[in-house]
Amino acid sequence: MSERKTLGLRADSGQAGEPAIKKKGRGWEINTARLDQLHERARDMRRHPTEAHRALAERFATADFGQYSWKQFPVIGSAIVDFACLELGMAIAIDEEGDPLTNRRDKSLEAVGIRTMHLKAEDILTDMDALLPRIAAGMRMRIGDKQSARRAHHRSNPNQTSGRTYDGPRKTDRTPNARNR
Repeated sequence: MSERKTLGLRADSGQAGEPAIKKKGRGWEINTARLDQLHERARDMRRHPTEAHRALAERFATADFGQYSWKQFPVIGSAIVDFACLELGMAIAIDEEGDPLTNRRDKSLEAVGIRTMHLKAEDILTDMDALLPRIAAGMRMRIGDKQSARRAHHRSNPNQTSGRTYDGPRKTDRTPNARNR
């Protein structure tokens, strides 16, 4: 009789070309203490927003963006952005005086595929209605970018399937009257 094989985890999972499992940071290589500090700072920013942040958040709460939603002060990697639509890979930064790290943050976000749109705080407070079409245009541009990247991927990888095939109507799609016949 043969010996029964069981599944087991290797103790040295970080060796032999296998990546080590990252416990926190959703795949980002960030120290857990630094990540906890970022989340605490983002939580504090949500509790005490500026007037521009509060006004834009109220407008986003009432606006209809379809399937897309905006999160306020999310932590993305080692950065906290003012607003982000993660489905589109788009962030909004509200420019206020005294923020010297914007270029560095924008470059790190761009490296992972997130584009940043900058809005001035005074424009949000004075003329919000003029900014909303600009935000919508930026969203349309990101949707177009995502669609063209998807088409390019499908052209360059013709043997891959998306997993979504249509086989026609299912037998369970009948109406109640059709079942009784």
